[in-house]
Amino acid sequence: MYEPRDRNEVSNVDVERRDVQQKSEPSMVAATFIKYAAYIILFFGFLYFLVKYVFPKF
Repeated sequence: MYEPRDRNEVSNVDVERRDVQQKSEPSMVAATFIKYAAYIILFFGFLYFLVKYVFPKF
């Protein structure tokens, strides 16, 4: 037969807690930002070139 006092004995278990923290290096984040910013600038520069010089010839 299950008695309530047995439940109290089982509930006294130590629980291990772990805090998970994302490790990110600020220099790596900055380098990635610069890389993708350069991609975006090149993309818009290419679009500007198409609109300004290539499309008017058609």
